[in-house]
Amino acid sequence: MPAELPVVDVAGVGLNATDTLICLPHFPAFDSKVEFLSAEIHPGGQVASALIACQQWGLSTRYIGKVGDDGAAELQHRAFARAGVEAHLIAVPGCASQTAFILVDQPTGERTILWQRDARLTIRPEELHREWILRSRAMHLDGHDTAAAAIAARWARQAGIPVFADVDNVYPGVEALLENVDYLIASRQFPARLTGETDLLRSLPALHRRYGCRVVGVTLGREGALAWDGKHFHPASAFRVDAVDTTGAGDIFHGAFVYALLQGWPLDRQLEFSCAAAALNCTALGARAGIKSLPEIERLIRQGPRHPAAFDRAELERRTPA
Repeated sequence: MPAELPVVDVAGVGLNATDTLICLPHFPAFDSKVEFLSAEIHPGGQVASALIACQQWGLSTRYIGKVGDDGAAELQHRAFARAGVEAHLIAVPGCASQTAFILVDQPTGERTILWQRDARLTIRPEELHREWILRSRAMHLDGHDTAAAAIAARWARQAGIPVFADVDNVYPGVEALLENVDYLIASRQFPARLTGETDLLRSLPALHRRYGCRVVGVTLGREGALAWDGKHFHPASAFRVDAVDTTGAGDIFHGAFVYALLQGWPLDRQLEFSCAAAALNCTALGARAGIKSLPEIERLIRQGPRHPAAFDRAELERRTPA
């Protein structure tokens, strides 16, 4: 590692994966046979894909993650190098990289993921270098390797670096991570799993109070996104596109949210941009193949039709906590 690393706009610690995308004419019934339409291999993974998007939009990025010593690891190396991401890939000898088989329903673009990750791919806290984290303007994490993610978040918080988290499940130790997260944008089910409260208009403020995040939100698929900033709810509509594959939509949403915040945009604009970037990513096969340029995203924001939001602003105003 160089004596002093350059300062990048975004550093990320988390998953990478190699996806085999299998397109089907319809989702298979139990005990049936279905002829698949195509099968393609693409790089993916939550944090890895988010950083690729940020890099394509002009930010400088640094990725920290683990791979095996197989062909999938080489695929990741090539993808990061081609995109210009500064990648610190910790290799595990005799280990397979994380892989996924993704069944894509062609009529809708919806997908089902079958995945496997060797326990040796878990990033350990002692494998992190402070410089990887501190030489950045923003820190993006997922909730999988929580011990390492919690350390990275604490280092970033102590240095005044904003911390973003993409969390989809209640992994062991996740609460220690959330204590140092500034911007938590989770899956729809996560707030209920952690708080026991199924109503998002109650669970989001509860998470905000418990962990002191600046913003707590959820992605809602075709119903857009919803965020709480401690005073107001912020709904965002999803955009209507001809969906080919929804794989990676959430990852690109998170990358777009980081990008938008670093531009200094207000929260409503951040959410709108993120929804548009995520929607466009669904127009191609794979977690990253649909990452569009900034002008294309802005065009969709101006001209694109939208799905109804999960909540209208009048309802949100009526139910905003005092």
